[in-house]
Amino acid sequence: MKVAYVTTYDVQNPASWSKYNGGNYGASNSIAKTLTNQDILINYLGPLQKRKSWLTRSKWLYYHHLFKKDYYSWAEPIVCQNYAHQVAEKLAHLNIDIVISPEGAIPIAYLECKQPIVLWIDTTLTELINFFPHMNNLCQETKSNIYKMEKAALEKCKLLIVTSKWAVETVVKTYGIDKSKIHVIPRGANIEIKPARTFADITELVKSRGEKICKLIYSGVDWQRKGGDIALAVAKQLNKMGLETELTIIGCQPSFEEPLPSFVKPLGYISKNQPDGLARMCKLIGDSHFLILPTKADTNPHVLVEANAFGVPCLTTNIAGIPTVIRDDINGKTFAVDAAIEEYCHYIVKYLTHYHEYEQLAMSSFNEYLYRLNWEVAGRTAKQLILELL
Repeated sequence: MKVAYVTTYDVQNPASWSKYNGGNYGASNSIAKTLTNQDILINYLGPLQKRKSWLTRSKWLYYHHLFKKDYYSWAEPIVCQNYAHQVAEKLAHLNIDIVISPEGAIPIAYLECKQPIVLWIDTTLTELINFFPHMNNLCQETKSNIYKMEKAALEKCKLLIVTSKWAVETVVKTYGIDKSKIHVIPRGANIEIKPARTFADITELVKSRGEKICKLIYSGVDWQRKGGDIALAVAKQLNKMGLETELTIIGCQPSFEEPLPSFVKPLGYISKNQPDGLARMCKLIGDSHFLILPTKADTNPHVLVEANAFGVPCLTTNIAGIPTVIRDDINGKTFAVDAAIEEYCHYIVKYLTHYHEYEQLAMSSFNEYLYRLNWEVAGRTAKQLILELL
């Protein structure tokens, strides 16, 4: 099977990825690798050239200065049509069975080709409007362009792969897409874990964490959106309750109005694309009892799966696609976005004061990773769906 893999950016070059969008780019890279591991031949059609236009520049100036609104040229029909033209030209010189876009609608919304098109996405862009900060202040034209672009792509594609039940429900509700062509495939970790972990490895790792000090780890590039303030409040409260607790912060270097307590360790951004950075991150996650990510706006954070890969249960929020990944008392716990700090604390104390129950939860978390939340399972499932489509 030969696949045209369509992205506007260079999937194979981590150096070109923004650290803020690295999760999405990294997922595209991981999807390509897992398809390759299923003996599928990948033809990379990205990066594509973004067409510069006086029209899009003028619109940006108009909305930015006159209305103080955000206008995104990547959703402009003339830009997307040009991307589709570039893809069609490349396809004309290739013997391809199927077209896959892990970037969603942008490069293929206006593509005309004989091959079936597959979208493999987290969720639609429409669902991120007024949900993610960078989508909170859009001008009406960009909102309309996003809707038209995605509707065209969703109606055109023969198979839509998403990461959660929530994504299925929102796609059907917003666009009226036939549910039969939508399938849920959870994603794996965005880190390469070598050597592969076994139950014996994780059992030893869990026991090495010990019962005396509760070690929490927070991982996110956006301190406010990812709920870093809540993670800090939980660590403070646990110490007040008499459970000695440490909080390690990776992914960002937040500023604080008051001096940090000695039990907080802010380590900043650690690059997973560098061997030393990857090894350090794996060690920090593996040494922790819980990953805490009380995120206020997210769809499918990869760090949850990465934590489970080391037998680390996750404490997070019951929003968007997260409940598809984290199942209560199986690989962690999801809380309401407005849950009291004490709810997190009581959950943690319950398990760490009965450490044998914590060990069971940790091993169950690894089990979820091993049998449900990894790229090998995702690749096998996707390959079968694509073969049925062909």
